[in-house]
Amino acid sequence: MLAAGAVGQGGHGVVAQGAGHAVADGIASAASGPLWIAAVPALAMLGVVLTTFCAIFRIKSKLPAWLTVACLGGAFATTVGAYLHLQDAGVPLVVKAFTWFDLSWGKGPGQTLHADFAFYIDSLTCLWMLFVTGLATLIGLYASEYMSHDVGTGYCRFFAAFNLFVFSMTCLVMGENLLVLFLGWEGVGLCSYLLIGYFYKKPSAVAAGKKAFIVNRIGDFGLLMGVFLTFVKFGTLSFPELWPMVQPYIDMVKAGHGADVPFTVGLIPVLLMVGAFGKSAQLPLYVWLPDAMEGPTPVSALIHAATMVTAGVYLIARTYPMFLVSEYALPIVGWVGALTALLSATIGMAQFDIKRIMAYSTVSQLGYMFCGLAVLSSAGAAFHVFTHAFFKATLFLCCGAVMHGFAGQLDLRKLSGVGFMKGWGIVALAMLVGCLNLAGFPFTAGFFSKDMIIAESFVTPGPGYQLIGWILLLTAGLTAYYTFRVFFRVFVGPQCYEPGDEVHAHDEHGHEHGHDHGHDHGHDHGHGPETHGSESRATQSRATQSRATQSGATSSHFHPHAPGWAINLVLGTLAISSLAAAGTYLIGDGHGWAADMVHSSSANYVGAAAFLETAGHAEGEHAAHGSFLGMDPHKVMYYVSSIVGVIGIITAFVLHYMGRTTAATSRADALLPAMGPIAKWAQGKWYVDEFYNAVIVLPLRVLSHVFHTIDRLLVDGLVNLAGVLPRFVGSKVRPWQNGLLHGYAVGMAGGLAVLIGAVVLLSM
Repeated sequence: MLAAGAVGQGGHGVVAQGAGHAVADGIASAASGPLWIAAVPALAMLGVVLTTFCAIFRIKSKLPAWLTVACLGGAFATTVGAYLHLQDAGVPLVVKAFTWFDLSWGKGPGQTLHADFAFYIDSLTCLWMLFVTGLATLIGLYASEYMSHDVGTGYCRFFAAFNLFVFSMTCLVMGENLLVLFLGWEGVGLCSYLLIGYFYKKPSAVAAGKKAFIVNRIGDFGLLMGVFLTFVKFGTLSFPELWPMVQPYIDMVKAGHGADVPFTVGLIPVLLMVGAFGKSAQLPLYVWLPDAMEGPTPVSALIHAATMVTAGVYLIARTYPMFLVSEYALPIVGWVGALTALLSATIGMAQFDIKRIMAYSTVSQLGYMFCGLAVLSSAGAAFHVFTHAFFKATLFLCCGAVMHGFAGQLDLRKLSGVGFMKGWGIVALAMLVGCLNLAGFPFTAGFFSKDMIIAESFVTPGPGYQLIGWILLLTAGLTAYYTFRVFFRVFVGPQCYEPGDEVHAHDEHGHEHGHDHGHDHGHDHGHGPETHGSESRATQSRATQSRATQSGATSSHFHPHAPGWAINLVLGTLAISSLAAAGTYLIGDGHGWAADMVHSSSANYVGAAAFLETAGHAEGEHAAHGSFLGMDPHKVMYYVSSIVGVIGIITAFVLHYMGRTTAATSRADALLPAMGPIAKWAQGKWYVDEFYNAVIVLPLRVLSHVFHTIDRLLVDGLVNLAGVLPRFVGSKVRPWQNGLLHGYAVGMAGGLAVLIGAVVLLSM
């Protein structure tokens, strides 16, 4: 339905069909690549081995961090080399490391499983790996300082899991077939569990790790079933072999015969979609990501902002041809993405833990990426992944720097004016850059990438896609508001602060002892100024303390310590990279370098049509399939999204900066009575976790207790009965063996009498 409508109309359908076949032929004719490209995952695995040896030899220095930075820096340099080599080759490359599976149980089709441990290098692979390895290197350097409180065995354990995650991510992105992709998929899930629960003595961290692992297993089951069904239907898991087999079904959809596509073929993308929703935290499986903030901040920045959570987006982009043969997959992806974006934005507006606000923002921005894929703007989706990786990592690491320097404090009601304190200028500037990008401020990278997706939603025909566009516009305004709510509350305004629960770990000179233990001090469970009308009573004492700290110190003489050179260097680099990412929009054909990278990959199988259509609109043609209030969306959306973003920023400025004299209160407090219970519900995260607990968790616990009782009484009872009967018989027979001779004689006589009686009875 969607694919047929999008590519089967007029001249654009011809363009799309030609582009589709061109890409299919290009993938099928992939060339053999040089083995040195395999050094990308190999260097990450080398980091795992070296940090493990550091743990074995009880290294108590920052050596594991420097080894990690060196290995991942080498992986980034190798990725750059692979990108340059791919540009020279002009066709996708396949790099075979070794034969992994070579099984055969017959001579018929689909009775041979051959899967090499090989890597598929095209422009989509290079786009993802450039920011995965680049950000991993920078965040590893940041973590060298941030995790310095745990130098020793814990330090080695952290960086071993860190390197293992990067190795798994390289397998996921670079895999030549679905089996290698699935290996990396499960690997990043395992590493996420290990890193979220890094502080294993902290119950909330352990619970968050288990929650992430279990929720992701639901999505992983869908992906695994999709992989199985792909092999059953097509007899291969290799991408270069798979796409030509899918092409006839795409042609059927283009010709308007989507109903003729076999049900099993149309089911494959639906199953893959379930896996993507789990890993990329979309409805209804998004609940694990906010809790994942229990892990150290470098984990949040690397795994839960820039790389792992975009794995679901990558999965759909990589298997995009499969999604074009289903009438339902892409519309579901679009609507789930839009609703997730809006729901998460409303929750983020009402939270007080700045790290969790960024977590909900990540969930919301992932919704944008899914919408981009759904409306056939795969270039916009990939570009937003690219820009989001830089500015969201910047935002998370800035929050981590604040947390590191203020003894674990993350409550925006207890921090103010941080940007004007000595030593915090770089953090404040980096935070401002990240906020401008996330808010979609004009001419930033986030502005361009969001605009591509929103505009295309008004162009692409589909079930209610224009409504999706309006939802994304509304979400953009909310995002600008809650993003600058954090900036205006924490980094500007009167200088006052309260240390977090880890104040005991700091001395009066502000040495580097901050860490993530207990960072979630219940901020999300308080009744704060923007969620309840009765805020004043709950925060008056905090306000009083805040006034007492105008000079920059609390009554306990706590002094926040500014970040060191490693953190400042990384934040400065990421801020510059976030600004430079906007420049990539002006490079290349049409909509920039990232769009060109997608153009020659499987993600642009039909997306090439959308890309060419967009380029045509920019040259003055009218939108072929839709409009925004009678105007060309690709021309007017620049202005509309700018206005929406600026309105959100101005609203945050008025409500959270103007007239604020303390950290705890703002003008927004006066609006709460008019909102009724809505603010409380939003602060309670719409009670989705409580709903899941009541509908799923508690019934499963009751059912498990029932089965436990049945197992203990019935199953174990039958087994125990088999042991009780021989013991009972033995207890009765045992007295006969008493060692008394006359007792044995009586027994023999009795037995003889029984035998005689039996003979007599039988003879009668």
